[in-house]
Amino acid sequence: MAARHFLDLADAGPDAIAAMISDAIERKAARKGWPKGKADADAPLAGRVLAMVFEKNSTRTRVSFDIAIRQLGGTPLVLDAGTSQLGRGETVADTARVLGRMADAIMVRTDDHAKVEEMAAYAGVPVINGLTDRSHPCQIVADLLTVIEHGKALPGLKLAWLGDCNNVMNSVVEAAGLMRFDMAIGTPRGYVPEARYLDAARAAGSDITVTHDAAEAAAGADVVVTDTWISMGQAHAAEKLAELAPYQVNATLMARAKPDARFLHCLPAHVGEEVSADVFEGPQSVVFDEAENRIHAQKSVLLWCFGLLGNS
Repeated sequence: MAARHFLDLADAGPDAIAAMISDAIERKAARKGWPKGKADADAPLAGRVLAMVFEKNSTRTRVSFDIAIRQLGGTPLVLDAGTSQLGRGETVADTARVLGRMADAIMVRTDDHAKVEEMAAYAGVPVINGLTDRSHPCQIVADLLTVIEHGKALPGLKLAWLGDCNNVMNSVVEAAGLMRFDMAIGTPRGYVPEARYLDAARAAGSDITVTHDAAEAAAGADVVVTDTWISMGQAHAAEKLAELAPYQVNATLMARAKPDARFLHCLPAHVGEEVSADVFEGPQSVVFDEAENRIHAQKSVLLWCFGLLGNS
């Protein structure tokens, strides 16, 4: 059977994503009160090795995948580009062919999305996108898990995205189409969502609106989401910060959403830029539930990649 790769949410599809969320909820509940390093009772990935390749810095992705594979009974192996042959010019294809013979799956966190596609083409084992410049699907599985945990049903949900149009937003748009929820994007003129995700979500029947009015985007939202405005590797651009300042998620903007709306942020956050301190630390914020859920989401992604979850 061909390796199951998870480079974008559409690689799994809506039924598999729903199965991932359900499995994550069950496994999380079954572990309540357990030490973080103790394996799940069934240890479904015992004996398996996950190679994790990091060309970009990471906290949540690195720790969550490490803990996830351990809780599933397997073993993590971390490679940083600077201390591996990738950092000395070895091709992605050659690295993929080597790792595919030495590990059972590969997670890659990098800049160019073409690199994870090349890794998947040559590895012969499942390859998981831990973040690229185009998308961040693992983050969105955790986000959807968090939304459901906080009592929100996905079909018919209205999610408001405020600020920059980036890789995380691309994956949220993709999720909207797959999981049948609507989305309002509040962003400045000249900031354009990537067409491939926008077109696919709209074709699937989701109402995806783009507005330059932050208050309009937030109006009636069940969930309000933002991300840092200065992405990893970008210079701290004063002009960009000035353009995005009207889209800060603050108390005034949150008041436009539903009274029981929740605030999400994938972290790290620059409090005082894309989100105010009162919202980030306030009762509607679930950002640390969201961060913890990266572990449980990663576990379900791994199980799907190994053919142990969803249709085979």
